[in-house]
Amino acid sequence: MNSFTKLVWAAFITLLIISCEEKKPDLRLEQPEAFKKVLDAHGNWSKWVNSEAFSFTMFHETNLTQENYFINLDSREVRIDGQFFQIGYDGEKTWISPNRQAFGGPSVKFYQDFYFYFFAMPYILTDMKAEVVKVENQKLNGKDYEAFDATFESGYHSGPSNQYTLLVDPETRKLEWVLYKVTFFNNPNPPLQAMKYEDYRDAGGLIFPRVITGYSIAGDSTERFRSQVSFADVVLTEDIFDQDLFEMPEKLAVVAN
Repeated sequence: MNSFTKLVWAAFITLLIISCEEKKPDLRLEQPEAFKKVLDAHGNWSKWVNSEAFSFTMFHETNLTQENYFINLDSREVRIDGQFFQIGYDGEKTWISPNRQAFGGPSVKFYQDFYFYFFAMPYILTDMKAEVVKVENQKLNGKDYEAFDATFESGYHSGPSNQYTLLVDPETRKLEWVLYKVTFFNNPNPPLQAMKYEDYRDAGGLIFPRVITGYSIAGDSTERFRSQVSFADVVLTEDIFDQDLFEMPEKLAVVAN
């Protein structure tokens, strides 16, 4: 074998190795069979796994305010543009502009992921740091649902709760309720709460709820209306948002917890 032939074969083998590495299956696509049926009922969920960034518009139906969300999915960098404030997470710190008083909630860091996590269900549970287990069926408001418990690896998850229970319609296999307890504030006995998912709409092959309504829970029934938000302009992209979008402004901004 002459030198030229050796070079050709070496190049071919190198390309073959690179090609095999590129085609290596994403482990996030290997979900438990029961949960995979739920994901399949929500569209081409591999699109979520293959996306790098996510954006949407949210409306608070109780006070008619609007917020625009921008998230880099791998790094979890977040930017929220509200009518009276901007919130950002640059991968290290959470900030708010123009000042802390612009946001009336108890924690800016808690809020930065709150609606993102709920709106991204069930897709966000394909994360390698999440575990989803099918449990016994559960009743809510007299209806019997398939139930799944979802937990995130300790120290990684920054959402409102350490554990979520997904209630899935047994016929359509679509997510209808998410039950949770807010553990972010280290309350030893937080009350059980629920989010109801309604009016699913297609967004490029995936479906998202147009409306999510929050309730308190008493026994196996919803008790009190807490909040309602609606969504529009959902976009998933294979390109990440520029880092500048998440950086804290030099003026009129403070680090916030």
